[in-house]
This record gives sequence, structure tokens and C-alpha cells, in this order.
Amino acid sequence: MGGDIIGLGELRIADVAQVGGKNASLGELIGGLSAAGVRVPDGFATSADAYRRFLRENKLDSEIRERIAALDINDTRALSQTAGDIRRRILESPLPRDFESAIRAAYEKLGGAVAVRSSATAEDLPDASFAGQQETFLNIRGADAVVDAVRRVFASLFTDRAVAYRRHRGYEKTDVALSAGVQKMVRSDLAASGVMFTLDTESGFDGAVFITASYGLGELVVQGAVNPDEFYVGKSALRAGFKNPILRRKLGDKADKMILGDSSFAGSSVKNARVEEEARRRFCISDADAKTLAQYATAIESHYGRHMDIEWAKDGESGELFIVQARPETIQSQSPAAASVRRYRILSKGRVLAEGRAVGQKIGVGIARAVSGPEEMHKVQKGDVLVADMTDPDWEPVMKRAAAIITRRGGRTCHAAIIARELGVPAIVGCGDSISGISDGGEVSACCAEGDSGYVYEGRMDFAVDEFAPDTAGELPVKLQVNVANPDLAFSFANLPSDGVGLARLEFIIARTIGFHPRCALEFDNLPEELRRETARLADGYASPRECYVGKLAEGAATIAAAFAPRPVVLRLSDFKSNEYAGLTGGRQFEPVEENPMIGFRGAARYVADSFRECFAMECEAMRRAREDMGADNLWLMAPFVRTTAEAKAVIAEMQKCGIRRGEWRIIMMCEVPSNALLAEEFLEHFDGFSIGSNDLTQLTLALDRDSELVSGVFDERDAAVKMLISRAIRACRERGKYVGICGQAPSDHPEFAKWLMDEGISAISLNPDTLIETRARLAGG
Repeated sequence: MGGDIIGLGELRIADVAQVGGKNASLGELIGGLSAAGVRVPDGFATSADAYRRFLRENKLDSEIRERIAALDINDTRALSQTAGDIRRRILESPLPRDFESAIRAAYEKLGGAVAVRSSATAEDLPDASFAGQQETFLNIRGADAVVDAVRRVFASLFTDRAVAYRRHRGYEKTDVALSAGVQKMVRSDLAASGVMFTLDTESGFDGAVFITASYGLGELVVQGAVNPDEFYVGKSALRAGFKNPILRRKLGDKADKMILGDSSFAGSSVKNARVEEEARRRFCISDADAKTLAQYATAIESHYGRHMDIEWAKDGESGELFIVQARPETIQSQSPAAASVRRYRILSKGRVLAEGRAVGQKIGVGIARAVSGPEEMHKVQKGDVLVADMTDPDWEPVMKRAAAIITRRGGRTCHAAIIARELGVPAIVGCGDSISGISDGGEVSACCAEGDSGYVYEGRMDFAVDEFAPDTAGELPVKLQVNVANPDLAFSFANLPSDGVGLARLEFIIARTIGFHPRCALEFDNLPEELRRETARLADGYASPRECYVGKLAEGAATIAAAFAPRPVVLRLSDFKSNEYAGLTGGRQFEPVEENPMIGFRGAARYVADSFRECFAMECEAMRRAREDMGADNLWLMAPFVRTTAEAKAVIAEMQKCGIRRGEWRIIMMCEVPSNALLAEEFLEHFDGFSIGSNDLTQLTLALDRDSELVSGVFDERDAAVKMLISRAIRACRERGKYVGICGQAPSDHPEFAKWLMDEGISAISLNPDTLIETRARLAGG
């Protein structure tokens, strides 16, 4: 393919050497996916040959090679001086006349505002992202401004960060050339834009599309200057045509947006503006938009045959969604099949200094170094924790020295997060004002091993790194499942060799993601003013507190189900005690004060009580939504703390009123009250099986308070009386061909107890994730 200017529609992915990865990919999208409905703004690209001719005619090529070769890349001051000199020489040099004329003519055909982006011939490759290394200029109007922007794009091949990145990635001796892509501007300044990946960026789980979104032009999301909204869309539910395949949403603060400025060119004619408070409190795109974007993403992934990193924009005038960039994902896709899985685990927790979005699933400990700008980068020494307002790719030379990176702004798809993943450095981004709690020079621990949220702890925290060997054990006569409390960790645990989830707890979702008492949702209009305001704040992004309560329960359940599908996920319905419900926002207004909540108003007794029946109905509605609208057909439901057979019958009747019927659903119960084992046959008439809760069963059999230090030494699930009840429950289930598992702590703590359970003929043992591999090996070894 020849010529200095090439229309994007004429390009294909094979043209990377001539127009770079970004422009070749845009051409591939236009040519290969337009029929699938994927929309890409029209435009043109300059060729690599034109760039090389520009350098050659201005006698810049040999000069640049010599200066870069002589550079000590670790000397940040020398790097800045050399790169700056090269950029100035490029900006002072004229484009060849015929090349400039061709740019002007191609622009006149497009007209209006355009975006001018860089596309390096070694960029957007499967093994290196080159994220943010070159510049983008937005809202460029007029032929003069476009020509100037193309020259500035050429100069950006030699930013400090780009030069350092190529040296570190081993591309310095490669003949890297640059193409400028010129595209029609999408009016996302009037709507929203963002980035999406066709897998989870942290765990590598590829069953969901991860979408970030913020108001205005997309540069603030890419730069990490804004904390965006986040969406996870389940691929299997999307393909199967379920009504709502959105597994999870997280509302970002979206404090700023980039909008169009005047038409005079000064870098880019854009400006930042604050987002109104009301707009910040709602998601910036609709569920329908998120679903459409996920459809685009899966079509692109299927076309390329690999996981993809995609930038998108919504036009505020037409309402249309456009893809503006697509490139191979470069972190998880390049991770080789590991001989073992490493998982970080925090062992001690001090005072929390800051909280943000976790990147990297690791833990970093070091001296905090607060850096206000690039001129202070030299302060960061190897092993320090870098603390900054916004860590952009300009700082890549020091990012690799850091034990961890902490920023005030940014989301999990910003360039800083991408580079941190490439370097294997944990990062906590988007900490907001909480970052002010970190003192410069103090020792801190940055923990990204507790789910989506990352925490900065004061001091040096103890942590462990568990090494999970590959599963070499043969078939066992028992299924080994895992306990998953936090939906944020479900994608990470899904790659363990388990037979599904034996215990997921609804109350964890209520406490961590909802935060208010269910009666606050039902009686919102009648709440006291202050409580009504706080409940409304916690329900931001949802149509009402009731919709928030039902929606977030459904999302948590669907997330875990999607992570482990088609393996079964046993979800225990709520089992908060009255003192735990009282700890939620509004809880003290609705909860009784009990002397012994452990054996009080909890579990199944609540579901059939007049004071809680409507609350339980919201749980059932959420479970139906997860299954019927979101595709979570591998969910099993479990009723906790069922004291009597009359209560068992009443709970099943209550669930049936809510549209959940045995035969259509697998409904089991916790076997944790001695009456459950003693009358196992009667209880099993109402349920499809048992899951043994050895903690409560031990407590109630031996009349012990498991939380009391005075009798803690006597608490042992291996007690003969407890084992007798467990053995009876297992036998009753086996005789009736029903499921029987265990989800208590004992098998995780005591390998010999797990062996006894297997010998007794239990169907499944659910373990803490960090004990799964070891327990499987022990059971296989006899």
C-alpha cells in the first residue's frame, strides 16, 4: 500500500507496518465489523513512509539515533533534556510540501472538528500496550491546525515516557515509525465515553466485559484524572439473550469532564469542567448502553480471536455509540499458564489511611513518597511507595522502582493502571481526599488483595503469599467447593480447581455494598429526614432505595454465579442477627434489643415474621432477577437456622408466594441446629438437601458461646457428640439420594476432619480458598 495519506476504510490489520497498530485496527473494524453494527468514526491515516521521509529530509534521523543511543535512561534529568531537544527539532521542521498538501486535501473532505491521534508501528501489539506513550489532540478545526497537530503527534514519539518505555521494553533498536490518525470527532463532550476490556483486568476472568464510563471526552478516563463508573457484563448471559446481563455496577464520583473549548489550536482545543452534583450521583450511561457496548466488545473479540482493550464514545447529539480505538489486551493475555498460582493474604491490619480501587491483587510495603510533579520523581527510591495526585505514563521511569503506587485520581482502566500491571506493581487508584491521610516519609502497606477496594494501612503489615500448586490429584469420591463471601473476589477464585461454591452469604453483600436496613428501602418516604438523606446517598445511581436493595443483591449473586458457571453456587439467604442488622444505617430504628442474638431473631424465623416478611420478599425478588434476567441458572438457595419442621414448611410456602418453587429451584437448608440432625428425615421432606454448618452446630450441641474467650478452648467441631449428629445427617441424606455438604470452618482447619467427612460419604466439602489445594492433595493421598 502506497501514498502518504490512506483512508481508514482502506486499511486492514495487516497494514500495521505502514500505519501503526491503532490505525490498522480502526481500518479492520470498519471493514470487518460494520455489518455487525459496530460503528467507527470515519477518517484517514498518514503513512510510516511519510514520517520517515519527514525525518530524512530534515536530517533528523541520524541525529536522533545517536542521541538516544548515548542516553542513560535512568538519569531522569538527562532523559528530559534529550527528549525535549528532539521534540523541539521536530516541531521546528517543515513537513514535505506534497505531504502537507495531501493532509489538507484529506481534511477538507472530512471537515468540521477532528481528533488527531498517534499510531506507532510498534504500538498496540499483543505483547506491549505502549499505553499513553504518544499524544492525542482533540477538537482540531481547520487545515492549518490539523497540519500542526500531525507534526506534534510526530514529536510525541519522543516524550520522556515514550523513550523510557521503548528502552525498558526492548524496542529501542526497532525501527519504530509513527502514523497520525485523523478522525471525525464524536460529540462525547455532550454525553460520555470510556474504556472497556473483554476480560477482568485484575483476575484475568474472561467471562465478562469490563466497562468504565465517565462524562465528556475520554481523555480524562484514559489519563486517570477521573474516577469513572464501572460495569461488568456477563458474556454468556449476553449471548443467550437474557434481559439484563449486567452483573455488577459501581458508581464513580466523575468529578470532572473534558469538553470542547474554542477552535483555536493550543495543543488541543478542549477544557475541563466540573460535573454537577446531581449528575455525579447517577450512572453516566444507561443499562441499554452498557449492553450495546458489551455486544460491540464481544463482536470485536470474536473477530480478532483475542482479548481486547477498547476505547468508546457516545455522541450526545445522535445518541450513537462509537468505537474509537481497539487493541490487544497486553497483561492477562500474555500471562503464561502458571505452574502455580500465587495469592497474597493480609495477616494483620492497622489503621486505614486511604482507600481506592485495587490494581494488581498484591501487597506492597515501603516508605511513602509524596510526589507533586515530574520534577520530584527523583525522590522515589527503589522499594518506596509512590504517592501522587495522578500517576500518568510520564512517570514510568520511577514506577518500576516503587513497591506500590497510590493516586488521588484514576480508575482501573487508566494508563497508569495499565502500566502498573505491566510492571507487576500493585496500585491503588482513585483514593480521593482520603489520600491526605498518608504522611510523606511514613511506612505504609498498600493492600490490593481484598477485592475491588485497595487499602493503605499505616505501618508494615504482615502478609503471606500462598503458592497453589496445579491440581494433580485424581478423582475423589467427594466434591471440593470453596466459600466465597465477597463477590469482588469471585472472578479471582474462579480459576481454582473447585467444584463450585458451597457457601456464598447474602449478608456480606448487604453489609458491604448496600449498607442500609431493608426496612429503610420499604419505608423510605416515612423515614426521619436525616435518615432519609443518608439512605438516598447510599442508593445513589439507582431509581430508589428499594431498587438499590434488590438490584445490588441480584448483582452480587449473579457475579458469583457467572464466575463459577456452570458449577453450582450455593447462596445462603440472609442470616444477620438483630445486633448485626442494628449496625446497618437505620437498623437501630427497626431492630429489637436481645440479650442473646445468637439464638434469637435470625434466619428462617425472620422470613415468616410479619415484621420481616416484606424484607424477605425483596431477597426472593433479587434471586429471581439474578436467575431469570441475568442468567444465573446455577444458583442454589439455602435457608439458614431452621429450628422446627413447622418453620421449614412455612419458609418453603413463603418462598413459593414469591415465585421460587421447589422443582424449579434447588432449595437446601443449613443443618446447624441439633434438631435438624435429630429430625433429619422430617426436615428433608421440605428441602432438597443439607449443608452442615459445623460452627453453630458445635455451639448449640455443646452449649458454648463460640465468641467467648472464657470457653474458647473447649470449642471443637471434632467433638464426638457433634460428629454423631453430622454422621446422622449425612446418612439421612444419602438414604434419600439428597445433597449433603458442609460449609463450616472445621474441614479448612483440620485435614483429618475433612478425611473423616469423606469416609462418612458426604457429597461436598466447602473450604476456604487458601486451603483447597492442600486439602485436595491430602484427601487424594489417603
